[in-house]
Amino acid sequence: MSKKRSNLQIAQEQVESTIKKTNEKIEELGKYTSNLYIALNDIQEQFDKIRNVPSQKHLEYKKLKEVRLYWKQQVEKIESDYKNAVAKNAEKGVAGVGAGVAVAALGPTAAMGIATTFGVASTGTAISALSGAAATNAALAWLGGGALAAGGGGMVAGNAILALAGPVGWAIAGIAILGSGLLFWKTKSDRNRLENIFTLISKRDEKSYKLAIVELNERISRIKDESVKLNDAIEKIESFGVDYNHMTEAQQFELGAYVNLMSALTQLLVNPILGLQPKYNEEDFSKFITEGNGKANEVLCSSHKDLIIALSNLLYKIKLDDKDKKLLWKSFRKNKKFLSSMNTSKKEFDYIILDIVCEALYFRLC
Repeated sequence: MSKKRSNLQIAQEQVESTIKKTNEKIEELGKYTSNLYIALNDIQEQFDKIRNVPSQKHLEYKKLKEVRLYWKQQVEKIESDYKNAVAKNAEKGVAGVGAGVAVAALGPTAAMGIATTFGVASTGTAISALSGAAATNAALAWLGGGALAAGGGGMVAGNAILALAGPVGWAIAGIAILGSGLLFWKTKSDRNRLENIFTLISKRDEKSYKLAIVELNERISRIKDESVKLNDAIEKIESFGVDYNHMTEAQQFELGAYVNLMSALTQLLVNPILGLQPKYNEEDFSKFITEGNGKANEVLCSSHKDLIIALSNLLYKIKLDDKDKKLLWKSFRKNKKFLSSMNTSKKEFDYIILDIVCEALYFRLC
């Protein structure tokens, strides 16, 4: 007779299933962004052939070209960093078979989907919240999740994944490492209490992923619709000739409209999916230090910055009373995998850190 599954096991299975669907949708997005990138380069070539374009318009589409180039470089970096991280973890015997699954799954369109999903351009405040290394880490987490969903261990035990503060990484962490800390508890009431906390985390993550899927579908739909207009524009520009001064006023006006279209589509290429952004980021942390109670423990906060940000993402919108906090703290301290992934020791992980996390979240949500 099969053993009845706990609420936590059910919640974890559901969030894993939703992660898998999210990953599939991200890869689908990559196929559309790949085609969009090619089409934007095609129209750029048409613009490059035109002489005597007013300097302002010329500068405008040259800047868009630079944004796309930066985005493509980030795509290539994600692919490269991912392969290096897999090789590094494989040498340590960490990644195992799961990493092999993930390596096989990573193609150019997958990397493009990741780059678009997590946002890698530096063209505005909304994007700059997650860029560069953060995007790469998010990509590694995504791929780790992919491997996990495919049945392997993926890179789930690698520091690269747990070092990030994004929702994908934490969902994986909650499933694979943090939940394993429950095994240390022999008292049924304490174990049930901890299971309830991790169940709430899993349900929160599942809801977050479902919303992200809606956002991903909307992004795909917009790219499909706008790409039709872009392909029409490419055909029309060819008929305008190659000298701006010889074009009719209507053609010059239309050319300006196409620059606006290129701008809108470039943003669809590089803007992140907001539903997959970290709930608590470095900007929130800095504000807590300068304007919140973090000032009182600035030295301690600075030395445990990554840990505080990571735990803030894990416990975002999870209500805890004093007993919950105490149990969680003890659970974390007993969990060697968790401590290792956070580059901290049992001795260093003082209870005050969990207090600071709760204060940081309270400050963030006020």
